[in-house]
Amino acid sequence: MGSAVATAVTYVWLGMVLAISFVEAPLKFRAPGVSLAVGLGIGRLVFRALNAAESLFAVAVLVTVAVGALPYGAAVAEVVAIVALAVQLTAVRPRLARRSDLVLAGMDAPRSHAHHAYIALESVKVVALLTAGVLLLAG
Repeated sequence: MGSAVATAVTYVWLGMVLAISFVEAPLKFRAPGVSLAVGLGIGRLVFRALNAAESLFAVAVLVTVAVGALPYGAAVAEVVAIVALAVQLTAVRPRLARRSDLVLAGMDAPRSHAHHAYIALESVKVVALLTAGVLLLAG
């Protein structure tokens, strides 16, 4: 039962990250009439919701890992995804928020290198979740 829950959560989590981080986020800035400030405002709301959902997914997966319901390789991959999320939330998002605060206040802020770190961590999560999902299905 725990493995089935982890599999479902893993694939929903993976789908949300792919859809939001790699489809919605870059496309919104290409839409007509969307300024940097508007795009950042929308992005803050969307990523706050995504990160809240991801945090719930991480807790659900951690429970399945803690009760030993997952194969070792899948558990390791899930923990990698959870660590990547934790780093995003504690180290990268605050830096991105400071820059977006300046832009939303009408100031000209330089592009943040933290954005590249966030994308790299999103990529780590995608690979980890895909790996976990495949290992869970092979299970």
